[in-house]
Amino acid sequence: MKMKQNWLYVSLVTLLLTLPPAPVYGGGSSEEETQTLAPYFFVEGADPAVDHFPLKDTTVESHINGAIAETYVTQTYSNEGSRPINASYVFPVSTKVSVHGMTMTIDDQVISAQIQEKEEAKETFETAKSEGKSASLLEEQRPNVFTMDVANIMPGDEVRIKLHYTELIGSTDGTYQFVFPTVTGPRYPSPSEADDPQAEKWVASPYLPQGSTVPGTYAVTVDISAGVPISQITSPSHQIKVSQEEATLAQVTLADPSVYAGDRDLILEYTLAGETLAGGLQLDKGDDESFFMLTLQPPERVLPQDILPREYIFVLDVSGSMGGYPLDTAKSLIRDLVSGLTAQDSFNLILFSDDTIPLADRSLPADRSNINLALDLIDRLEGGGGTMLAPALLKALSLPQDGETARSIVIITDGYLSGEKEIFDLVRKNLGDTSFFSFGIGTSVNRYLIEGIGTVGAGEAFVVTDEEEAPEAAARFRTYIQAPLLTDIQVDFDGFEAYDVEPSAIPTLFAKKPVVLFGKWRGEPSGTIHVSGKTAKGDYQLDIPVSQAAEKPADPAIRYLWARTRVAQLTDLGSPKGDEDAVRKEVTDLGLRYSMMTPYTSFVAVSETVRNPQGESTDVDQPLPLPSRVSDLAVGAIGYTTGSEPGGICLILMALLLPAVWHLRKRATGCPKADRV
Repeated sequence: MKMKQNWLYVSLVTLLLTLPPAPVYGGGSSEEETQTLAPYFFVEGADPAVDHFPLKDTTVESHINGAIAETYVTQTYSNEGSRPINASYVFPVSTKVSVHGMTMTIDDQVISAQIQEKEEAKETFETAKSEGKSASLLEEQRPNVFTMDVANIMPGDEVRIKLHYTELIGSTDGTYQFVFPTVTGPRYPSPSEADDPQAEKWVASPYLPQGSTVPGTYAVTVDISAGVPISQITSPSHQIKVSQEEATLAQVTLADPSVYAGDRDLILEYTLAGETLAGGLQLDKGDDESFFMLTLQPPERVLPQDILPREYIFVLDVSGSMGGYPLDTAKSLIRDLVSGLTAQDSFNLILFSDDTIPLADRSLPADRSNINLALDLIDRLEGGGGTMLAPALLKALSLPQDGETARSIVIITDGYLSGEKEIFDLVRKNLGDTSFFSFGIGTSVNRYLIEGIGTVGAGEAFVVTDEEEAPEAAARFRTYIQAPLLTDIQVDFDGFEAYDVEPSAIPTLFAKKPVVLFGKWRGEPSGTIHVSGKTAKGDYQLDIPVSQAAEKPADPAIRYLWARTRVAQLTDLGSPKGDEDAVRKEVTDLGLRYSMMTPYTSFVAVSETVRNPQGESTDVDQPLPLPSRVSDLAVGAIGYTTGSEPGGICLILMALLLPAVWHLRKRATGCPKADRV
């Protein structure tokens, strides 16, 4: 057996050494490269007449009033080359935002963008482009990924695009967190997407190699008005400067504007001195429609006396983008999670990149011997290959299950893949007997995937940006799943005519985290809202008089938050199949009615002046920086071939892991065939 193992190991290494290196592409794309539908490294072309970096400046101004944030993002494009260009740029937004405004300024002319159906907006933009007019097009590729296209930027031009959006700031255990994503990490496409002509081509984006100097500037200013004293404003992502002339007001800027801030999510955390933001009910009475926002502050945390035996399946991403710091952080996290299991628990560990490798064929008792097996395995890991989460999740769901045990699947990844809705569908179909939790590892994770798993899976989502945060995140996770606060939550409206309430169903609360409901109302602001549920101590009841909310100032942002929540329920998290046409129509109507970005509506702005009468211009895809502390493996391992053959990095991973996995699986299962990985 040892000779067989050594022979296989040597064969893999020999094969690896015969493979050519992963390619580094230039600014253009050949037909073969386009077929890969994968990110590639940018190499500056030899034509000095073309400006490949037209985005010169990004300015972010956010105003947080209570729990609602209004954000304005200004992108300044200019052409320092000698030829007209058309520029494309990919950038992220929060998964929670409602984008409802856009303007384009050129030659001191301010043009308000119009919301149109996606195909119509694209046609409007292409027509203006062919006519030599300057134009801009904002499209949603994912709920957290947008593309900006700007046409006919003439030499010496300066074009400013200003976006306006609204979001709700969440809190957990009294800590409020504002997240502003700055860069879209590379996505690993599934094989079906590479062959699909309708697949989103933004996945094939150019990236600068790790450590490259990023052109352009990135400035951020956040104003906070809480209504109660603010304390402990911190940022785990950036060095910040805090100005606080009044206890209830604060302004946050970057400590050193010369340090590039656009390669990792900006995260601000703050607490309120001895109090929480006023919950309860907020109303917005309009001429045609009226809206409400109901915030439910959960009761204090209580620990149940009896906890059922639990099974934890840890699904760990070991792909190329996780190489280095992200995987080191994931190792610390899973080491802490596994070490904290109790004797009555069971667990399993599934590794995935291009391939899926389980620790054992069924979950193992959480005794010290089996825990050491898992710790030994993760200590040997190195990142390599693509991010193929769906097969790993299917493997986790197929493991034998004990009907007397509560199963939780814990997914640990940076989320650099493009098939999110496939994952959401898998989660939704298996909610009956499984809870799903997600840990995002990295400075610029795919929050659409990470937060979506927690939302669809009736669990919780966590983001860990640094290895030092892993123990705290693991401790929070254990507390959440062992201490449900409020179950069987019901909201009844007595004398208050509410309708179109979102979300329609409220899951079990696993944390000290407010629940927020949005809806519409008719008639007079009167009556009572009854909230009921169950805690470990017994029944819970809360009554909220509507008349008290009528005395507070109205907030017009509530209508956009309601519309965004409704769209999310319909599309973002993968609605059940069979009603696509109805969903598309309703989402399109919402986008047009509330002048809001959706998967089926886009903003387009067109200057009526013909500025490029010759019509000759060069298309430029602005390169993106790799997210901070993400290695070149995130791009180099992808796009190795047309997608039908394994990449070299995957073979590196298998060569390194095969002996360890063979040995560990044999010990874990006691199966004489365990050497067949």
